[in-house]
Amino acid sequence: MASVSQTGKLQRQDTGIVTNSTKKPLLNLFPQRTDCKYTPCYCEENVWKLCSDVNTRHQTELQHCHIVFVSNDCRTIPLWRQKAGKEEEKLIIWDYHVLLLYNPDDRCLVYDLDSELPFPTYFHKYVTETFRTDQILKPDYFRYFRVVPASVFLQHFASDRRHMKRADGSWIKPPPDYPPISIPASAHNLDEFINMDPTKGLGQVMNLTQLVKTFYQQP
Repeated sequence: MASVSQTGKLQRQDTGIVTNSTKKPLLNLFPQRTDCKYTPCYCEENVWKLCSDVNTRHQTELQHCHIVFVSNDCRTIPLWRQKAGKEEEKLIIWDYHVLLLYNPDDRCLVYDLDSELPFPTYFHKYVTETFRTDQILKPDYFRYFRVVPASVFLQHFASDRRHMKRADGSWIKPPPDYPPISIPASAHNLDEFINMDPTKGLGQVMNLTQLVKTFYQQP
């Protein structure tokens, strides 16, 4: 993940549960942000590690998790409230970004280790503050979303980190301190997940309106 250019209230309890005042508690998959494996500019691997952790500690919940790749054909997606963003609104334009959604019932939580919002944040709040609306943007900046079940992502994603190397082989950003993620069929297929052609790749490609209709239920 590289920067192109820069231009319901949660309550935590010691039990690791996220709750609100009207419904039964939601399991908080990751009680502390600091407990999660994180490498700046490697959002796809950060999210893969989150999925792996869910699969290890809360395996029955993996079926309720989705991975969302955010990009477009121009690889220019504006996101607000990002830790790497600038000025008061923390706006940055990435080439792509990756999120984890946890949607066990009519509620949905977003886990984004690069966001300055709470970890996790309810879906509607996250979308409102991070994506805002496409109506204020030129078409080249519209955000599209490839939504992939977490179990499928764990089984099929691979990255040898070639996208983070310069022509001379040096790193654009330091890589994670663990081996690259690979599968028998591929050493690197990141571009297949970033590609927003709905006729290709795994999962389903949506625009912002479709994403909201899929994961946000009006109270």
